[in-house]
Amino acid sequence: MRTLSIISVSIILLFGCNQAKTKSTNSTSEKRSESSLLVSPSLADTTFTFSNYEVGEIPAGWSQYFTGKGENTEWKIVDDVENKVLAQLSEDNPNYHFNEIVFDGFKAKNVELTVKIKGVKGKMDQGGGFVWRFIDADNYYVVRANPLEDNVVLYKVENGKRTDLPLIGKGRTYGIDVEPLGNVWNTLKLKVSDDLFTVYLNEKQIFQVKDETFTEAGKVGLWTKADAVTYFDDFKVVDIE
Repeated sequence: MRTLSIISVSIILLFGCNQAKTKSTNSTSEKRSESSLLVSPSLADTTFTFSNYEVGEIPAGWSQYFTGKGENTEWKIVDDVENKVLAQLSEDNPNYHFNEIVFDGFKAKNVELTVKIKGVKGKMDQGGGFVWRFIDADNYYVVRANPLEDNVVLYKVENGKRTDLPLIGKGRTYGIDVEPLGNVWNTLKLKVSDDLFTVYLNEKQIFQVKDETFTEAGKVGLWTKADAVTYFDDFKVVDIE
């Protein structure tokens, strides 16, 4: 079940209805703003457009972490061709370094996540993905798409150790190869139903994974690796419990 945290209440008091503007959409019923998330107890269908936040700042109500080596992570709102997006900007990290940013306002066990991702640059890594059932910086699930490798891989991070998980019907293949992702927007989607995780890329189902390492509700958020500079937009969260 969803639980509203103390930080969400603080955000309501600080920002309230002053953050009511969202990006244009053809159907307002299909998108709810960050503001409606903060002032409504129902989080069943929420899209973070990031248009309500200040450029150069970490979004209010979000917390950034990192797993592994290195010291830096830098999540900020940036302007991408007159469109505000959330970006991980730190380029000074070693290979075994994972950047996470999670929303503190609720937890979920079964959830559907969708986001637009654009890998901007990075020599060791590019792209990014989701975290879910996030307990802390060393324990969570992650699935990511990487334009340097043109693949999508689902992992568990347990006690700080990242392990790729086998695909249903294929085994442990280190994810799946995909068509070239390029440095353009791609849409990653994940559906979590108990121990079954279904992954989609650009509206096509690409694989499924079953795992029972983390079975309780946790936070959700976004992830990059090493020196990847990556942009994220239209992060949609649907609680399906």
